[in-house]
Amino acid sequence: MPVVSFTPAFMATGLICPSDKKKIEYSVADEPGLFVECRTSKTAIPTWYLRLKNPKGTNCYKKLGTIEDLTLSQAKKKAAQVRSEHQIEKNEEEAIKQTPGLMTLDKFFHDYYLPYASQHKRSINRDESLYRVHIAPRFKDVPLQSISRLEVQKFHTDLRSQGLSPASADHGIKLMRRFLNLALQWDFIEKNALKGIKLFNVDNQVENYLDDEQLARLLHVLKTDYNRPICHILMFLLSTGARLNEALTATWKNVSEEGRVWKVEAKRSKSKKSRSIPLNDSALWVLAQLDSKEKSDYLFPSPVTAKPYTAFTYQWYRIRKLAGLNLRIHDLRHSFASFLVSNGRSLFEVQQILGHSDPKVTMRYAHLSAKTLQDASNAGSMIIPCSG
Repeated sequence: MPVVSFTPAFMATGLICPSDKKKIEYSVADEPGLFVECRTSKTAIPTWYLRLKNPKGTNCYKKLGTIEDLTLSQAKKKAAQVRSEHQIEKNEEEAIKQTPGLMTLDKFFHDYYLPYASQHKRSINRDESLYRVHIAPRFKDVPLQSISRLEVQKFHTDLRSQGLSPASADHGIKLMRRFLNLALQWDFIEKNALKGIKLFNVDNQVENYLDDEQLARLLHVLKTDYNRPICHILMFLLSTGARLNEALTATWKNVSEEGRVWKVEAKRSKSKKSRSIPLNDSALWVLAQLDSKEKSDYLFPSPVTAKPYTAFTYQWYRIRKLAGLNLRIHDLRHSFASFLVSNGRSLFEVQQILGHSDPKVTMRYAHLSAKTLQDASNAGSMIIPCSG
């Protein structure tokens, strides 16, 4: 790296990259670490950089601006400012090494939580949005060890006053509690101040089940509507109880029509465990209607992109309106489960087919099972005459 005096003449004519090099750096003689990078590209503008040492002792570089943006004196002033800020950051890094709890929540979120969560959960985008919109404005500059239960409880209440539902407000607190659980696990803090924090815990589970008459109306639309690809997807969901994303990304290589089974790969499964879904007669009938077997890897490719659908909300709203129904796509999964239970299948069988990793989730259908048993019991009431 040539060290030169940045005279007005050199600034005017000397900032040129030799033809035999792709780039060259000219270091300012009286300002250590400050240099201009020149490249051979005709569109490249010579650019000011400042070379610094990071906490590990290796070089790092800060871009200050082009020579069109900054004069020499302005570049020197900005270099001094950046050095000062960099030294503060280094001091903070050293302090954090000595006391990890001094790390701000923002640094923890971006440097530790996001890299970890992106490998361990599917809802990372939701976490990022929740943090950016609600949590960061209030807590991003707060050290981990200074996050107090009282302030988070106030934050919880404020989320409700901002119009969030109780369940959404709870999600924010659960995410913060998760942050501190991991910080505790990684020895950044000595205790989780949010352990056992009170939540609203509103039961917002909504399950709509199709009765026979509603099912008949929906099937009539699905069998006659012009949008056959979407109708096939919806009928497949009704026939298998699969999650929407599982069906949208289903591939022919994982379907055995002879063996009457469809394998859901671990990367497609919510539990991140592979499972096999038995294919009943109606599911096999849907597969027989598809023309994608010889044309695509996917069961239900979009005719526009040839790739899996990402969403079809408008078409679903249109179809359910034609059927005179008000339900979600996920309610097709609930309805499938209700069909199984109402026909005497055990909750364990339902758990296995739906792929619930926790049997507690399947217990939402226990009341349907109880009704089936009641109906069975009522069938025996003829043993004892109920009149006379």
